[in-house]
Amino acid sequence: MLRFDIAPVCSNAYRLQAVVSFTIAAIYLFTPYQWVSALLAFGGLWRGFVSPHRCPSYLLFAAITRKLGQSKLINAGAKMFADKIAGIAGLVMFLSWLSGSAIGSIPAVAILIFAALDVATGFCVACWAYALWYRVRAT
Repeated sequence: MLRFDIAPVCSNAYRLQAVVSFTIAAIYLFTPYQWVSALLAFGGLWRGFVSPHRCPSYLLFAAITRKLGQSKLINAGAKMFADKIAGIAGLVMFLSWLSGSAIGSIPAVAILIFAALDVATGFCVACWAYALWYRVRAT
C-alpha cells in the first residue's frame, strides 16, 4: 500500500541508515556493548510508527544526500514497514540484553545480513516483502 499521507523519502538516505543498522548489529554481536540495540529500537520505531521526517538521523542523512546531489525520492510506505521491523528487532535485542538472554542474537544476525544486502546492492528485503504482501492480498 503506497503511503500518500507521508511525504516521499530519500532511498539513498535510507542506505546510509542501513550502514548504521549494520554497525549496531555488528557491535551487538561482536562486542560487550549490546545496549546499542536501544538506538536501533528507538530509531526504527520512531521512523516506522511516527514519521521518518521527524527522525534526526534520517534528516541528517537526507541533508547529506541532498548536498551531494544523490537524493532519490521514493514512496515512504515500504521504508516505514522496514523501519517497523528493524525497530521491533532492535527492541527484542535490547530486551534480550536486559534479561541476559542470548535470543537477541537471532534478530541481530538478520539485521546484519539484510542491512549488508541493502548497503551493497540497494535491495531492501523488507520493502520487497511489503510489496509482495499487498500484491498477494489484492488477488
